[in-house]
Amino acid sequence: MAAGPTTAEKDGASKPKGSSGRPSRTGTRSGRFRVPGPRVLLVALAVLAITAGGLWAFYGSSWLRVEHVKTSGTRVLTVREVEAVAAVPIGSPLVSVETEAIEARLRQKLPRIDTVEVVRSWPHGIGLKVTERQPVLVVEKGGKFTEVDSTGTRFATVDKAPPGVPKLVLAAASSPSLRRFDADRLLLEAVRATGELPEKVARDTRVVRVTSYDSLTLELRGGRTVFWGSAEAGAVKARVLTALMKAMPKAGHFDVSAPTAPAASGS
Repeated sequence: MAAGPTTAEKDGASKPKGSSGRPSRTGTRSGRFRVPGPRVLLVALAVLAITAGGLWAFYGSSWLRVEHVKTSGTRVLTVREVEAVAAVPIGSPLVSVETEAIEARLRQKLPRIDTVEVVRSWPHGIGLKVTERQPVLVVEKGGKFTEVDSTGTRFATVDKAPPGVPKLVLAAASSPSLRRFDADRLLLEAVRATGELPEKVARDTRVVRVTSYDSLTLELRGGRTVFWGSAEAGAVKARVLTALMKAMPKAGHFDVSAPTAPAASGS
């Protein structure tokens, strides 16, 4: 008579293959949604309220709006013309003012401006900090005077030459050097040379005459002249000229075109 299955065999037959015999935990953790606690909700609401309040204060309220414009640094330009071109939107939220656009507009429409900084002055102001170009030479044409700054930029035309600024005379129409150096290049050389002049000589200079790239002459107060030559070695020429003028104070003509062999003559 065949023996029946044992208890262990019955137990084994009842278990699915691959099962460890432990109760399944499938679904006990997956898909579970945890509701945020009261503290988390309060913090989130507080952050939302602060953000909304800040946006309203900057954009919606009347607390932080543009009420006035302050301009500084003008010399020749007037405050009124600077502010008219700036066109700062009075009454607009201060945070929304496009400062870079204002700066670009001022530089484009007022070329006398060298640099300008537009700053927000909380809670109600806009500041315009202007730096104007300074003329180092003027070019006369048709009774008008075009001002030239230290970079060689022609930035304004005026009816009257500014005091103390030398007049540039370009007399190089027949010079062979024009084939290599045009009028703009000669202007730059004149600017470069005047930037190296000794302070006293610069104050006394009335005319800077350029006939070629290497022929630049300064006409000083009292009828004196300085033949500077080219703009090369300007710092050396300035030192030599200072010493030469001290040694021969009554001379009327000075030549420092070759600074290693300077000369002075006349009275």
